[in-house]
Amino acid sequence: MSKRTLAILAAIGATVIYGINHTVAKGVMPGHVKPFGFIFLRVVGAALLFWLISFFGPKEKIEKRDWGRILVCALLGMSINMLSFFKGLQLSTPINSAVLVTIIPIIVVVISALFLSEKITLNKGLGIFMGFVGAVGLILFGAEVRQDAPNIPLGNFLFIINATSYGAYLVVVKKLIEKYHPFTLMKWLFTIGIIINLPLTLPDVFEIQWSTMPLWAYGSVAFVVIGTTFLTYLFNIFALTQLKASSVGAFVYMQPLVGILFALFSGKDELTLVKVAAMTFVLVGVYLASKKPKQGS
Repeated sequence: MSKRTLAILAAIGATVIYGINHTVAKGVMPGHVKPFGFIFLRVVGAALLFWLISFFGPKEKIEKRDWGRILVCALLGMSINMLSFFKGLQLSTPINSAVLVTIIPIIVVVISALFLSEKITLNKGLGIFMGFVGAVGLILFGAEVRQDAPNIPLGNFLFIINATSYGAYLVVVKKLIEKYHPFTLMKWLFTIGIIINLPLTLPDVFEIQWSTMPLWAYGSVAFVVIGTTFLTYLFNIFALTQLKASSVGAFVYMQPLVGILFALFSGKDELTLVKVAAMTFVLVGVYLASKKPKQGS
């Protein structure tokens, strides 16, 4: 199996975890863990895990000139991105979050074209358009309105901030990925993330009632820390070693698809012709956006 194929599988794996996370994380907030408290658990847990596995990687030192870029990456990917998403998820719905993250590829393509000189090929442009149509169609025609969303407009606005910051992170971190091992990079990004997030997140951590938290809530927290944080960032960072930032960003179109499938298997939704058509658009869009262009094209 080629490294490119493994990178695509890693991107798909990260997307599947993210898709499930919309529902899993929402189920715990704010009754058991408040949004910002979740962020503290995420960055601390991921930092510890990446420091542990870094012993199995190369011993690297970060060059002085790269610390500024690392700080920006931590701010975008481990702070603004996470804080806005989880606060938005408390205020809005998992379905809204799933569709609004689909603006990430558009942001990535624009920023990549401006700063990384990436070409927007016909395939990539068509793939992004098809994915966007499929994702929006999946939400508009297949969604149910949830009642546990106190401020949907504000929550949706925070999702847009989340998508924008994560899209920018994928682009800014690309040059660092080409230079450093993923373990080295992630352990420092999450360590800096702890420092940046500490003032906002620590008060919510002290409010967690660990002794009265049910077992399923512990499982949800573990899923978010290990799966949604540690594994997804590891998968995405590996995917970026073989794929362009805009191609990795395009996989976000699969999140609404995963969300619907998760709802189907949990008995909370039913399959319709509209959803099948939308899923097809999403899958074809991701394929076109990630397809390697032919030599000379």
